[in-house]
Amino acid sequence: MTARLKLLGIILAIIGIGFIGVGAFAALQVKAGNDSLQAFSAAQNVTLTYNEDGVLVDRGEVEGAEAIKSLVEDDWGYALKGYEMDPDNPLVNTGSEYMYQMGLVAYHTLNGTTEVTLDEPVEYNGETFEAGTYEVPTDGRYWADFDRMHPLEGAARAEAWNPTAHALIGELGVGSVTANVLVLGLGTAAIAAGLGLTLILTGLGLVWATRADKVGTTEA
Repeated sequence: MTARLKLLGIILAIIGIGFIGVGAFAALQVKAGNDSLQAFSAAQNVTLTYNEDGVLVDRGEVEGAEAIKSLVEDDWGYALKGYEMDPDNPLVNTGSEYMYQMGLVAYHTLNGTTEVTLDEPVEYNGETFEAGTYEVPTDGRYWADFDRMHPLEGAARAEAWNPTAHALIGELGVGSVTANVLVLGLGTAAIAAGLGLTLILTGLGLVWATRADKVGTTEA
């Protein structure tokens, strides 16, 4: 029995070393991903804006930044993490910073206005829209919320939610997902390393325990 327990301890220790190797490999891959994301962020040079007190602002106003945070956290359900938004490192390179920047683009799109010009009167659903220029508010509407057949809304939708807005939101979304996946990857590496260390300690403990039993039996 003692020999079997000793063998089991050795096997557990070897498996533990394997898990630590997996954790180290995962950690190296996460580092490589972080380095790549950092280089991409630095190349784009997109930064958040803080005032002299280190408080996040939008167009110089704290209220604007708070409104963007509310959009991200209350409407989209994403909890921005304060430790990921550092005024000493305003470069957009963390999950929360990417999500905030996405919220900034969306917020100004949702709260903007679009100029639509009709060259001639247009009738729609019993209402006549005379020729002229109209200011059409986006009024918090996303792409799918517009009536594309409406003579004003149809044109305003394409201008408000233009390809640039869609592209920026899509790119920032990818950045946020990438950053969060890297955090999960780091957690996975830590779990693997922790499990490996546990198995090694358990295995060495079995070897030590069986050795102690053997020594005690010999002395008796």
